[in-house]
Order: sequence, then structure tokens, then C-alpha cells
Amino acid sequence: MTQTLKILSGGAAQGLVEQVRARFESEQRCKIEGTFGAVGAMRDKLLAGEPCDVLILTGELISGLASHGVLLPRSARALGEVKTGVAVKAGAPVPDIATPKALEAALLAARGIYCPDPQKATAGIHFLKVLRMLGLDHQVADRLRPSPNGMTAMREMAAADGLDVIGCTQVSEILHAPGVRLVGPLPKKFELATMYTAAVCSRAADPQKAAALVELLAGDQSRALREAGGFVAA
Repeated sequence: MTQTLKILSGGAAQGLVEQVRARFESEQRCKIEGTFGAVGAMRDKLLAGEPCDVLILTGELISGLASHGVLLPRSARALGEVKTGVAVKAGAPVPDIATPKALEAALLAARGIYCPDPQKATAGIHFLKVLRMLGLDHQVADRLRPSPNGMTAMREMAAADGLDVIGCTQVSEILHAPGVRLVGPLPKKFELATMYTAAVCSRAADPQKAAALVELLAGDQSRALREAGGFVAA
């Protein structure tokens, strides 16, 4: 029977995991089974006892979980920082988002605004703060289209009717989503760069293979993939 490594991961790393999947499965003769979603939801799944070999969350959450004994000591490796960005559908006019005023105008012009979970997803929580800072949280509430994670939000935006829609999530999720295009990061005033970290779970069925996957994701051999996919070395 082929061994399977189970991953619980924030959506920001899904594209990277998919890009190294074939190499890892071939070299290690081990399948990858990933669950991707809002980092808060993935943390909750881990603490609730869901099987997990490799955990990929924000650096802050990984540090916090270390004290719970759920991660192998010294197994954490940083993948890089990911900015939160703005996206439109492929083929849509690219709006100006360079300043808070320009971003406000782009959001007000959109019929639908797609984002990840504003309660548990890093980008969703931040985007809700941005809307509040712009004074738009109530004004555009009926246009918000939240999803469990950013990749799902981008897929739903790509499938929406018309081009007058806009989205906000992690740049790495935008770059790996078909049918959408990255406009750019949020204006400097609202900028958010989030460090993502991979670690081996203390209850990993095969800690050696789990550590090999962490090394593949975070090591030099995948540096170009990380950089092309929106991860920036801190």
C-alpha cells in the first residue's frame, strides 16, 4: 500500500504544494493528501485531532502552536512572505489601485467583491480591516462574496458573470488561479506581507518523509518556484 502524507495548510501555499507534488511523490514513493483553507480553520482542525504530517500556516501561528507540543522541535522552515493583493478577471480592464482613493473607487465600481473568510483567513481578516479603514464595510456589504479560502474565492470570481468584479487575497493564490489576473499589492498604507512556515507535526506517521517534504518546499531546490509564485524571502 502506498504511504500518504497528510497536509493541513493555509491556502497561500496550495499552488506551491501542487508544483512540487509530482517530484516528491516520485522521489519518496509517497502520496500527498492536502487540505487547504483559512489558516485559523486549519489550526482548529489540527488541535481537534485531525491527522496531519505537515502543517503550513503563518509563522505567527506556527510559533504559537509550538508550545502545544503538536510540532516536532526545530522542524519549522520559513517559505517566505506573501503580500495581499487585488485581482480582476482575465480580460477585464485593470483598475488603478495605487492609492487608498483609487482602491476605494475600484471597489465601489465592482458589482461583486470576492475575498476569503473574513473571520479565519489571513487575507480575509485584513481585507475587512481595509474596508473599515476606507469606510466601505457597510456600503459594500451586500456585494461581498466570501469563500472558505482565497483559491476558492478566485475560482468563484473567475466563474462570475461579467467583468465588473474584483477580488482580494494572497498574491500566491491569485497567481495560481486560472481565469484571473493580479492587479498588484494593496496600496502601501494597507500593505500586508505574511510569513508562511512549514513544520512537521509531532504525530506524523513518518517524520522522516514529512521532513523531506518540508525541505523540498522550503529549500533551495524550490526557490525559483516560490519566487515565481508570490513568496518573497524575508
